[in-house]
Amino acid sequence: MNQTKKKNSSGKETKPQTSFVNKLFKGSKLRSSKAESRRESNDLETSDCQPSNGTQETTTPDPAKSQPLSSEMEEESREEKNEQLLQNLHKKAVNKCLNLSNCGLRTADMKELVASLPFIPDLEELDISWNDFIGGTLHSITQQMHLVSKLKILRLSSCRLTTDDVGALGEALKVIPELEELNLSWNSKVGGNLPLILQALREGSKIQTLELVDCALTSEDAMFMGQLLPMLQNLEVLDLSINRNISGSLNSIAQGLKNTSNLKVLKLQSCGLSQDSVKILDAAFRYLCHLRRLDLSCNKDLGGGFEDSPAQLATLRHLQVLDLHQCSLTVGDVLSLTQVIPLLSNLQELDLSANKKMGISSENLFSRLRFLPALKALLINNCALEIETFTALAEASVYLPGLEIFSLSWNKCIGGNLKLLLGTLKLLASLQVLRLSSCSLVTEDLALLASIIQTGHLAKLQKLDLSYNDSICGTGWTIFCQNVQFLKELTELDISLRPSNFRDCGQWFGHLLSAVTKLPEITEIEMKRWVLSASQEEEVECFHQDDKRSIHFDHGGFQ
Repeated sequence: MNQTKKKNSSGKETKPQTSFVNKLFKGSKLRSSKAESRRESNDLETSDCQPSNGTQETTTPDPAKSQPLSSEMEEESREEKNEQLLQNLHKKAVNKCLNLSNCGLRTADMKELVASLPFIPDLEELDISWNDFIGGTLHSITQQMHLVSKLKILRLSSCRLTTDDVGALGEALKVIPELEELNLSWNSKVGGNLPLILQALREGSKIQTLELVDCALTSEDAMFMGQLLPMLQNLEVLDLSINRNISGSLNSIAQGLKNTSNLKVLKLQSCGLSQDSVKILDAAFRYLCHLRRLDLSCNKDLGGGFEDSPAQLATLRHLQVLDLHQCSLTVGDVLSLTQVIPLLSNLQELDLSANKKMGISSENLFSRLRFLPALKALLINNCALEIETFTALAEASVYLPGLEIFSLSWNKCIGGNLKLLLGTLKLLASLQVLRLSSCSLVTEDLALLASIIQTGHLAKLQKLDLSYNDSICGTGWTIFCQNVQFLKELTELDISLRPSNFRDCGQWFGHLLSAVTKLPEITEIEMKRWVLSASQEEEVECFHQDDKRSIHFDHGGFQ
């Protein structure tokens, strides 16, 4: 992308390269004439773009101007990546959308992008996220933002924005009144400067989505956010996750939330929330009658907060996703949530993972899950379940026929007791993801699972995780591999061993290879730390020669 002249190994100068941003807009000013559009398309096809079959056209290099092999390969790789982007970017620009995310943009590319703005006045979406080298250059584009005043979506996440960048952005927002989505996530300089950026957002703003994940927001930023929220009457998505210093001003945010009645998504993951935070938020919940998703996960000091103040949570009648994983929920929390969660009749996803007290106190809560007929995803990973709580969960899950994701990993009590889920697994006709990693499964459990698969159940399963169940013997794996062929929609299978355990593959590996040939959708087989013999290595090589699909076997190597 660098347009300065470079010298090759022989000391001769090579022609300056044209960056893909320049190629994108070269001769392409979004002409209205069909003839010109056809001519432009032909130019692109013959000079810049790949053939339609996806193969790369090559030209014979001039030996006198050749670069060292490593440099040449690196240049070709970069050029190939840029060429692949050309067709997509050209179409997206024409369709009022320009996505330059994760393209390795540099200063020269930003200058060319700025030069192209006059030719795309109808642009509605601009995404230049995940370009680490454009930090400090944003002012060049923000000064010309008036040329794309119809912009509705602006994504700048993880661009290493500087203090000058965020200041310039604040000015730019004044000239794009149609903006509906702004994403500044993973830019630490946003913290402490939020008023400078969002000062242009006033009453009547059309902003619907505001994402500020991991922006190092300060308590003062949170205070400003609380004052700003009442002006954002159209706000539907607010994500302030991974900003641990905003909890001190959470009361201000909660007051502002009372005036955002259209809010549908609220994410406060890992924000340093405490027991008192639950009470503060609970007072705002009754004003959020349209809330669909609530994420309070990874707030380890939250435990105990639901004991006395979950009442307003029950008013979120339209809530579809509730994420409380890794919140150190106490026995009292679980008892209170037992009264609330069953009232959320539209709930589709519930994540209570990594709350160890669930294991001894969730029996009543699990038994009442039967009152959530719309539930599609249930995640109870690493909850230290005991046989009584697991039994209650198994009995209630029979009444959840719509489950698509069932994740029970890291609950040791399941080992030897998978039979308790027999009735459930036979009824879950829509199940797509089943995770039973590190559940101390034994051979009998795997044989039971194989029999369920053999009889035509779990036909919709796409992802199956049986990793870290090292107690299963070779016979168990043989029975399973003989029957996995019936999971016709399976895309991912994980049977990896624990990191400390390496074992030789048995005869079951041959059955697995045979089954894979009958699985049309499979793309990934994780079997880390399973070591293949020399003959099995040959089998894998023959398999790849005969089967033209790109199936990735991640194993522990060869003997």
